[in-house]
Amino acid sequence: MIPWENLVAFVLASAVIIVIPGPSVLFVIGRSIALGRRAGVLSVVGNSLGTIPAVIAVAFGVGAIVASSVVAFTVVKIVGAVYLVWLGIQAIRHRRDGAAFAAVGTRSTWTLLRQGMVVGVTNPKTIAFFVAVLPQFVAPAAGPVWAQMLALGLLFQAMALVCDSTWALAAGTARAWFARSPRRISGLAGAGGVMMIGLGGALALTGAKS
Repeated sequence: MIPWENLVAFVLASAVIIVIPGPSVLFVIGRSIALGRRAGVLSVVGNSLGTIPAVIAVAFGVGAIVASSVVAFTVVKIVGAVYLVWLGIQAIRHRRDGAAFAAVGTRSTWTLLRQGMVVGVTNPKTIAFFVAVLPQFVAPAAGPVWAQMLALGLLFQAMALVCDSTWALAAGTARAWFARSPRRISGLAGAGGVMMIGLGGALALTGAKS
């Protein structure tokens, strides 16, 4: 069992890291602005599910290999960047399509979850982050290290799920207000698309060790 002092320290450190907007938050905000609250929240859930393999990989030692391999890191990074840019382009292309926005509520839940999962799985910084952070809070004498790291990683994901969902709801609410004007919602959807494209570009240009 993880010592209480380690657990409290981890929760405090995680809270600071999660509250500061990062790539996942920007992705969620962009999705909520472009497609609404439902899509934003489902993107959060999908993104969280997509990062679970990273937690498992790190817990069992595989993540360290990917984090230290420039080739593996770069391949995953480029795939994720291209996918984000594609999502952004789609949002911009359909920003004036009122019917498309009206149909968001009927869009497949699985489609929205899958898109979020792809972003989560292809974010190489997730593995690098868990490799760097999780070992700092385990106690070898307290039980299997892999089990402690797995528990800490899942706890982090639960906290991030709550925080990112709040961002999604807030951005989606702002979108609802802008939706009163077709011109506003068109500009807002375009802004969400630009945000995702910018995020994809930033991810592509990120160095392997940054």
